[in-house]
Order: sequence, then C-alpha cells, then structure tokens
Amino acid sequence: MFWQTTRFRIDLSQPQVMGIVNVTPDSFSDGGQHANTRAALAHCEQLLKDGAHILDIGGESTRPGAPAVSLEDELARVLPVVREAVRLNVPISIDTYKAGVMQAVLDAGADIINDVWALRQAGAQQVVAAHANCGVCLMHMHGEPQTMQTLPMQGRSIQAVAAFLKNQAQALQALGVADERIALDPGVGFGKTVAQNFELLAHQDQLLALGYPLLVGWSRKSSIGAVTGCAVGERMVPSVAAALLAVERGAHIVRVHDVAQTVQALQVWQAAQV
Repeated sequence: MFWQTTRFRIDLSQPQVMGIVNVTPDSFSDGGQHANTRAALAHCEQLLKDGAHILDIGGESTRPGAPAVSLEDELARVLPVVREAVRLNVPISIDTYKAGVMQAVLDAGADIINDVWALRQAGAQQVVAAHANCGVCLMHMHGEPQTMQTLPMQGRSIQAVAAFLKNQAQALQALGVADERIALDPGVGFGKTVAQNFELLAHQDQLLALGYPLLVGWSRKSSIGAVTGCAVGERMVPSVAAALLAVERGAHIVRVHDVAQTVQALQVWQAAQV
C-alpha cells in the first residue's frame, strides 16, 4: 500500500512515524516549546535525527476546550515554518481545518493536509480536490474541540467511526480525489470516552477493512493517563506501548511526540517479523 502526497509516494509496507511539531502556545502536551520559527525548525531537525518519516506541523491547538485561532494568526505561525521545512526532503503534513491555511501551505509546497474536521469546514474539500495530488488525512471528531469531552459520543464507537470515515472518503472521491491520496484517523480522544477510545484499538481491523491507510494518534492522550495514572509529562512509555499495539494491529502511520522511543520500539518489533 502507498499514500500519494504532493512530492512523495509513501511506501506503507513498513510503519511510518509522524513526528508532531506544535507551533502553538497552548497545546496540551508541549505548548509553547516550539512556538517560534527557529525553535520549530530545530525541533523538526531533531525529530528527523530521531527517525521520523513524516513531520506534522500545527498552528492551532485542538486539545479539549482550546479556543479557536484566527486565520491570520494560524498563517503567521505556520507558513514561515512550512516554507523552511519543505527543504528537509521529507513529507510535510499540516494539521489544519481552515481552507485558507490549506491553500497557503499547499502553495508553499506542503505534502499532506491533516484535518481533525475531515474537510467539513467551508471550502476545505474544494481546496484538496483542486490540488493535483496532495495527501489528506480525514479524522473522526465528535462535536468540536470546545465541547467534545464535556459532551462525548454515546454508545459503541467503532461502527459510528467507521461509517463516518467511509462516507467522508467517498465524498472526497466523488470530487475526483484518488483513493491512494486518502488516509483515515479514528480520532482517539476527540469526543470519545476512555472505553470508546480503547474500543477503537480493540476493533481496529474494522477500520482497516475500509481499505485506506490508517493513521492513529495515541501519544500522551488523556485515555492513557486514565488507565495508568500518569501525568501528561510521564506518558512516554505507555504512549509507545499504544503506538506499538496499533502498528501490530495493522496501523500504517503513528503520530507521536516521542519519536526516538517509538522508532526504537518499532525496530524491536520489526526484528521479530520473520
């Protein structure tokens, strides 16, 4: 399986590690640590040294309760980093839901649009569909960041998530986007209870059955804290365990903060694939 993006046809026969680059002052785990262009680029370079295959740059926090950021502020945070990061010769993903940001970063050479709203905001589908071959990741989110954890979804999660992602992917294909450009993300932590999040991992095969690459993001999430009692800054080991379990159960890409440790764990896992 491959994931077609702007400049790269990513081979998914081996698991891909997507390193998180938050150019934000308020992300739940590392907000403010890389909030200027120089610090963000230094972090990009370190993640690549640690073994990241893809970099995911975001300029707006989507943690529960996070306030929205204006188009102008998000562009000011993200665009200078993207213009430099595209020179690093790796796929560059942009975590955004705004059509205006999508257009600007794609014009600057970005490879992937990673959207927590699954292109449901005005103009987003059209921007991606108009591009020749950018990659896109469609994520499931119940509600919106301001309310998603106070009003989580009800009932079983796997069927609802799978149906939503299938519909969004088909809608995008109807606009002319090739299926090899599309990846899916079940949205761990986005409007789901702890039990619902772990249901997604337990039944991940139902998401894989949709036929698209699967990208998952367990890194430092509150559900990990709920089952371990670990504070955000202490969740590296259980986050790596969750990423490894996701890959073992078929996930193609894992989105992580702790790149070096995740890469090392996957190297051990791969050594046993004989």
